Amino acid sequence: MTAESAGPGAGDLVELSGLRAGNGGVMVGRHDGRVVFVRGALPGERVRVRVVDDRRSSYLTATVVDVLDASPHRVTDRCPAAAAGAGCCDLAHADDTVAADIRLTAVRDVLARIGKLPDAVVAGVQMQVLAPTSHYRTRVRMPVDGAGVAGVHVRAGSGVVTDAPCAQPVPDLVEAVGRRSWTPGAEVVAVHGDDGGIHLAERAPEAGRRGSSRARSQRARSRRPRLTPRTVAGGDHVTRRVGGREWAVPVAGFWQAHVRGADAYSALVAQMARDAAPDSRSAWDLYGGVGVFAGSLVDALPSLEHVTVVESDADAVAAARETFAGDDRIACYRGPVGPALGSLPGPDVVVTDPPRSGLGADVVAGIVSARPRAVVHVGCDPAAAARDLGLLVRQGYEVERVVAVDAFGLTHHVEVVAALVSVD
Repeated sequence: MTAESAGPGAGDLVELSGLRAGNGGVMVGRHDGRVVFVRGALPGERVRVRVVDDRRSSYLTATVVDVLDASPHRVTDRCPAAAAGAGCCDLAHADDTVAADIRLTAVRDVLARIGKLPDAVVAGVQMQVLAPTSHYRTRVRMPVDGAGVAGVHVRAGSGVVTDAPCAQPVPDLVEAVGRRSWTPGAEVVAVHGDDGGIHLAERAPEAGRRGSSRARSQRARSRRPRLTPRTVAGGDHVTRRVGGREWAVPVAGFWQAHVRGADAYSALVAQMARDAAPDSRSAWDLYGGVGVFAGSLVDALPSLEHVTVVESDADAVAAARETFAGDDRIACYRGPVGPALGSLPGPDVVVTDPPRSGLGADVVAGIVSARPRAVVHVGCDPAAAARDLGLLVRQGYEVERVVAVDAFGLTHHVEVVAALVSVD
């Protein structure tokens, strides 16, 4: 291919128009027959972009340099860290209306393209936006630069950190972290408890970690256990409350990030289970963590006699057992989900909340073989969720309802909660 026919390369400027929303917060355009994925734009805008990656023959990636015709939904960047070059809030330049539309478009796209779900299901996806859409995050992890200042990575995998505040965390977390000097190269874990307590911990630098290669550092982390952070303020456990129950969760333990997240997800999951299988007597809560969904199920379904929480994390299981001590309706099984399924009591309803990789074919097959009347699936990655839902549909289930939960304001992230019923 000659230089004249190769088209634009890395560093070149290109003008694009008629952009549409794509997955992952990018806008999609075309130039000289090639797809261009653009960061920093909004649907319908005309922009001048700089090509940052030309390694693929079929597409380019680019970032906005100038906005020539702006969308009426463009606003002044609402996140100081993002304005400084961090990747934390990739839709901070969009108002809440168009940001929600971008997320909904992405969910519908993967449900149709990856899940191959019926058009009526795709068109019927509902959107639930959790307020507030900024200053909502109650737990954050922050890298520490060489001077001992905690902040946000300017580029993923780099050692460059900005101390300009991100607009996601609740303000008192940012203030508490900023008042301290930290170990260079460490990671700060900051958590706001439901009792108002602030917990700060520091995870020491990992031996041999190098920021110059993201892939290398990810491979290295996968081969060694995650170091337990050292608490420097507040206790080792955070108080969490949902539905009249209280949990003591380790500082680094998982919890929904949004200040209203645990309550909102629990209410939605319980409502879907109640609508799909109102007289259920047995349930599974797979990848159940500390059992928040198990608690919401027994509250919403008085007929339930038994719920099994399956979770591999020892700290989460310990927290669940403490909270549900004395409630003989809820049992906790510690171990991987897949091998556990064949030994559990038969379920009427199954709730699944897998990691970003999704359930996968083997776990879906295990669920289907148990023939629950209903499945409520919580997917933190829309593409993986679409794949899981497609597998369930092709094995005898029908999607009754899909809700896209917008719990990550200022970002492209969105989660998918779906209810399915057996067609047998």
